[in-house]
Amino acid sequence: MKYLRYLIVISLLLPTIGFSQVSSLQRLLDAAELGDLQSVRTWIARGLDVNSSDELGNTLLMIACHFGRQDVAADLLEAGADIRRRNRAGDDALMLSALKGELPLAQILVQRGAALEYEGWSAVHYAAFSGHAGIIRLLIGKGVDKNRIAPNGYTPLMLAVRGRHREAVKELLLWDANLEIRGPAGETARSLAQASEDDGVIELVQRAGAVR
Repeated sequence: MKYLRYLIVISLLLPTIGFSQVSSLQRLLDAAELGDLQSVRTWIARGLDVNSSDELGNTLLMIACHFGRQDVAADLLEAGADIRRRNRAGDDALMLSALKGELPLAQILVQRGAALEYEGWSAVHYAAFSGHAGIIRLLIGKGVDKNRIAPNGYTPLMLAVRGRHREAVKELLLWDANLEIRGPAGETARSLAQASEDDGVIELVQRAGAVR
């Protein structure tokens, strides 16, 4: 009976023990993800690095941008967060903002001096892949190459066409994105549009080709 009572007490204590063992770093990372600005400020004030990162190399700033936590991201930048730090996959805060379609965050990052392009994947590819026309407009307006080739051999226009992202396709065509660049298998934006079987995308590409 005493042994049974002992097991019951231990089972009740386990959640508390587990919670107490959560590291300060993990709490800081969680605060950035949840948008808990006050907790982020508290942990930074206690001495944790503003460029702290998770096991994948995602910094607090990257996490805040990925989850659209604009206030947290702005505060981290004011505290000296490295805007050009990249995670193990090669992504930075701007690229993650582009992937998620976080336009206000992307605007802040660009204003603060984020790298607009890298060799390989860059923010414009991510914005096109996910169909975020506003971020495409922001980046190309700042001088990013609208025809930049991604590591998979596709241009932003080809990525947007493949994803059937009509607004992104329209935006890229407004910037005169090249319709004739060929992908790794010889495909073009025109042929990808036909393969997409999306009437809206096909019409946009055909109309742009007729004008040119």
